[in-house]
Amino acid sequence: MVGGLDLTDTRARDHLALSAEGGKCPQRRYFGTDGVRGIVGASLTEELVERLGRAATLWSGRGRALVGRDTRASGPALEAALARGIVDAGGTAVLAGVLPTPAVALLAQDLGLVVSASHNPPEYNGVKVFDREGHKLSDADEVEIEALLDAAGAGGGSIEHAEDAASGYVEHVVEHFGSDLAGLRIAVDCANGAYSDIAPGVFERLGAEVTALANAPDGTNINAACGATDLAMLRSAVTADSFDFGIAFDGDGDRMLAVDADGQMVDGDQILAICALALDVDRVVVTTMTNMGFHRLMDGHGIRVVTTDVGDRYVLEALRAEGGILGGEQSGHVIVLDGHVTGDGLAAALTLCRSLGGRTLSEAAAVMPRFPQAKENVTVAHAVVAPRVAQEVERVNAELDGSGRVLVRPSGTEPLIRVLAEAEREEDAASLCASIAALVRREARDR
Repeated sequence: MVGGLDLTDTRARDHLALSAEGGKCPQRRYFGTDGVRGIVGASLTEELVERLGRAATLWSGRGRALVGRDTRASGPALEAALARGIVDAGGTAVLAGVLPTPAVALLAQDLGLVVSASHNPPEYNGVKVFDREGHKLSDADEVEIEALLDAAGAGGGSIEHAEDAASGYVEHVVEHFGSDLAGLRIAVDCANGAYSDIAPGVFERLGAEVTALANAPDGTNINAACGATDLAMLRSAVTADSFDFGIAFDGDGDRMLAVDADGQMVDGDQILAICALALDVDRVVVTTMTNMGFHRLMDGHGIRVVTTDVGDRYVLEALRAEGGILGGEQSGHVIVLDGHVTGDGLAAALTLCRSLGGRTLSEAAAVMPRFPQAKENVTVAHAVVAPRVAQEVERVNAELDGSGRVLVRPSGTEPLIRVLAEAEREEDAASLCASIAALVRREARDR
């Protein structure tokens, strides 16, 4: 249940298609879908990050905070600002340097803090917060932290360094998710991010022949024409050199996508489908973005699907509430909680490898029929869905009556309205998407 809605019910999902999922809670000024993010020096400043460090530490009880960061040029300065805030609150900042987001969650002490803007371009950065259990915060937790942004600290804190955090994380992931990969040839796109010095070595350790791509971060190239947000380079590499498949991570490592031997993308829905059948789960948690073909496949296998708002933290909340171990998003957040506390791109990639069962990736992905989808991101001044747009979406979805759908939502991290249309025919999906996106633009101009 979310907001009084049973999210396994189709009518509830239709309602959520009109809602502002992915947007900011009205009570929060800084926290969005996944932490606090912005363009460095504009909406995200060192002063704000220091205040966040102080407030989060006060909220947690002035304990020990493990701090990791991705590879952006702004990372060291923002890490220092975060540490100043932690120390001023009387806490201990345990600095781990460059470390994937899921590693920070797994190794979190009284707090886990990550200086990262995930899949966003290099000019962005941000702060993600995990509690002592490695869980992402609830909306209510974030409201409480924001209420402490101007609180005074008692001082007296300290700074320590965790030099071996990455190796401890690797050992855990290999133990819980690794399998024999001998005979596989894999291209691994590290997005010039936090997995650059980690992921290729893990696949090689498990026996695969690996070619690493985008594994030379220079502070300005994270997620730039590479990684899970841009598969063109990986596709070219896989097809040019006859790899079995390719894996792409995003900059902070909390999501991944794949490319089969023919260069075709295998998205989060398909990866979840492959893993759900291989792991023999009885339930899986997804978001409103998930393809209708996934729902049909799960229904055919008697697997219950719980649908939440967009955002991997909502998937995580539902998994914990439902007692499930598998969930995720089409964008590549794949969450396997059997041996973990959050979504982890490397753990997900290893689970996918283990789930192939001797099949090629294209053979495994073919089990899920896919409804054609069309998407468009409309840049707006204010990421709010206009009433006329919501009314038109409601009308169109009623008319489609299950043969397709339209979903409109504000981005929680960028000034965008995201439009998705799904139909049984590709041309119908494209037409629906274009029509609704045009209406979004018109309404934005008239505001």
